[in-house]
Amino acid sequence: MQDNHLTIIAGLGNPEERYERTLHNAGFWFVDELARREGSQFKYEKRFDADICRIRIAGGDVWLVKPQSYMNLSGGPVRGVLDYYRLSVEQLLVAHDEIDLPPGTVRLKLGGGHGGHNGLRDLIQHCGRDFMRLRLGVGHPGHKDQVTGYVLKKASSDVESAILGNVGEAADVMPILSDSGLNAAMKKLHTKE
Repeated sequence: MQDNHLTIIAGLGNPEERYERTLHNAGFWFVDELARREGSQFKYEKRFDADICRIRIAGGDVWLVKPQSYMNLSGGPVRGVLDYYRLSVEQLLVAHDEIDLPPGTVRLKLGGGHGGHNGLRDLIQHCGRDFMRLRLGVGHPGHKDQVTGYVLKKASSDVESAILGNVGEAADVMPILSDSGLNAAMKKLHTKE
């Protein structure tokens, strides 16, 4: 898979105001930031059960998608947008919270498993594994039995600040990802000065 030209970015999260500032919604925070930078507004599209908008990155059109079906059912809405606009899974970037990375850490990668993340599990079921991922570190509560409660709680101010810093860093490398591909974007994002 050589062509990582970006045409669609899906942010994972849960709808409803009560989930807005929770750790599980870090993917929504990312696409919201991209839309904000472009002055674009999301609009609900019933046919996809998703909020979508289109922005320009490095001169190309990119669809931003926020599934409104709840995290565990994210795959259907994303697949619907891919099919409707005839977009390739290989050109999809999925932004999501990552408990295996500490807050303040952000990583790009290609493919892989779901690592217990139910949003990724559903996406893999609908779209396969060959999409790009933006992993926004939110930290781990310490025990696997505490994960659900942890990701569904409001982020503390320091953790939220670290994640939003990562959101900004990742947004800054999107033109590189679109223009020069995943490897160039990974090199820029993963190399701290």
